[in-house]
Amino acid sequence: MDFSDPPRHPRQENLLPMINVVFLLLVFFLIAARMTPPEPFDVTPPQARADSEARGDFTLFLAADGRLGYRDMSQDAALTALGAARQAYCAGADCVGQPPRLTLRGDTALPAVHLATLLPRLSGLGFAQIELVVQAGPTG
Repeated sequence: MDFSDPPRHPRQENLLPMINVVFLLLVFFLIAARMTPPEPFDVTPPQARADSEARGDFTLFLAADGRLGYRDMSQDAALTALGAARQAYCAGADCVGQPPRLTLRGDTALPAVHLATLLPRLSGLGFAQIELVVQAGPTG
């Protein structure tokens, strides 16, 4: 008669609760995070006394040398893509009652002539509200 203990198999850990926690954390961070496309180039906004930050539905970047950037497009392609994005936005939203806002991130070294020639083109694309991003400057 053999009275020895039967061989024990190592108990496998149940990973299901840990997988659930990781999945819930992933869902939480996806919901809580603000997904924004990367900036096409660095800009240094001009200084001004501002009470609030400009937040538009679309963001157009202006470099110091006058280059335009929207998402991964540049120059005229950026304006074309911006106009197409506005049309797609207006297809699903009331753009007459609540027109979309455009955020303009221009470099502080951008000559005003470039900005002055760009504004009529942006108005032609249908943007009536254009907000300029500025840095908080000295008060007083």
